[in-house]
Amino acid sequence: MKLSNIPKEELETMNYDDIAYIILNEEKKKMKINELFKKVCDALELPESTFEEKIADFFELLTTDKRFIMLEDGFWDLRELHNPKLIIDDEEEDETIISEAEEDDNEEDIMEEESVDDIFYDADADDDLPDDDLEDLVVIDVDDEEANS
Repeated sequence: MKLSNIPKEELETMNYDDIAYIILNEEKKKMKINELFKKVCDALELPESTFEEKIADFFELLTTDKRFIMLEDGFWDLRELHNPKLIIDDEEEDETIISEAEEDDNEEDIMEEESVDDIFYDADADDDLPDDDLEDLVVIDVDDEEANS
């Protein structure tokens, strides 16, 4: 729908945001709010005083209407032209594809970095403590001590 094809009587019954939507759709470019509202006022043949009185209301109207998006530096455009691209980061897609030769080199590097002691845990290793550590250990039987008291 072109703005020039809409009769003046029908334009007068439309909201400012609906007219702004048609303008942005026709122009196919982002606009500053002053420029956009000026085109709305021109389409409705409103006086300059109306522009000055209603610009704040027009700003509030655009901010609450989901069809519009405010861009950098105060530009406005149609939200449908600025939909964010959704990127799904899947772990399987993040895997790097390497050749078999590179894979063999990587395995050799890993084996050089790790020693056999790092790979296997010796459960009996704790039993290899010297007996000297237990020399000063005294076992006290609480029941015997209470009987002697």
